[in-house]
Amino acid sequence: MSRGVPFGALLRSEWTKLRSVRSTWWCTCLYLLTVGGSGWLAAASTDSSARAAIAVQTALTGFGIGQLVLVVLGVLAVTTEFASGSVLVSLTAVPRRTRLLVAKTVVVTAWCLLLSAVLAVVCALAARTLTAVPGGVQPADPEVLRILGLQVAAAGLVGVLSVALGAVLRSTAGAVGLGTALVFVLPPALALAGGAVASRLSQGLPALRVGEDAFLAVGTTWPVGMGILVAWAAATWIAGAALLERRDV
Repeated sequence: MSRGVPFGALLRSEWTKLRSVRSTWWCTCLYLLTVGGSGWLAAASTDSSARAAIAVQTALTGFGIGQLVLVVLGVLAVTTEFASGSVLVSLTAVPRRTRLLVAKTVVVTAWCLLLSAVLAVVCALAARTLTAVPGGVQPADPEVLRILGLQVAAAGLVGVLSVALGAVLRSTAGAVGLGTALVFVLPPALALAGGAVASRLSQGLPALRVGEDAFLAVGTTWPVGMGILVAWAAATWIAGAALLERRDV
């Protein structure tokens, strides 16, 4: 094939690769069970809440741990191709390597967004069903919709960051380890260390997010926190694309 492979065909090819790998479905099942189960458990453990937004935020707690599965999913979408050597076929079909990475990122991110949107609804239903809130948890409540939207967006950005780390390192263990450190280990470790410098560093890392808040890290406003996550995902992706273009296979 030539450089003129339609982008739609490229997306279909990347989706076929993603769904044909057993690890994708293991990660999907684990993500659904972890976040969904934790959401219902958290909601059941909260008898009442003063506001619907707080009840929903509590039910989203499982996303804090569950998004680590998305790190593994995104990394494996890239590194398994390099490990098996099948990337040679992909690069022969699509010599423009950045275009290939764009397609892979779109597919993985779309899958992360879809799963996270379903889970966000499940958690909101858990809060509505199990937590007593004055006036109830209304689906059209702007605060509730903002929290759910931020959660889904954050999970999608974790997917982008993970694909980018896979492209940068090409090593499953290295990329998963670095991704876990950046989003889950270092932010709370620096927060516990205390001090102005450590707190600033904790805030500047792409910590996992639960609704409007950083998970186990020094808090920021949600626009700042999401901006930091966007910046890390974009910068890492650009680095991954540049390295993919320059390296030999």
